[in-house]
Amino acid sequence: MNNKIDEIMKSMTFDFFGNGKHKITPSIHLSSKNSVFLDVRSKEELETIAFSLVHHMPVLHIPIDEIPARLSEIPCDKTVGIFCSSGVRSTMTYFYLRTLGFDNVRIIEGGYAELVDDFKPGKLLKHITKGKTKE
Repeated sequence: MNNKIDEIMKSMTFDFFGNGKHKITPSIHLSSKNSVFLDVRSKEELETIAFSLVHHMPVLHIPIDEIPARLSEIPCDKTVGIFCSSGVRSTMTYFYLRTLGFDNVRIIEGGYAELVDDFKPGKLLKHITKGKTKE
């Protein structure tokens, strides 16, 4: 049996899930420094709705089925927020990356609805203004 998988499974205690250590809200992730947005949706989904996040962070679009072949594109030194439309693929990717030693990965909660809420003009303006005052 894979010792890393065993180790990950044993760490997933009531405390782990109760404190949401595997998730992050879009608002918190989008305002995080040294982070990347990993979009694991299909090419077809990306062609329909794409997120560039120019005012927030770099975006990596790697469909879930391409993750193993493109693993080297995912930074180990940044917080990786994993996004898909419903959370299923994000959860699978989260567990896969954790078994490979990626400790700073999180599932972005809420799917499209919660993410898009953070792009409303007031929230976006506040984020952009906040970034400019820190420069």
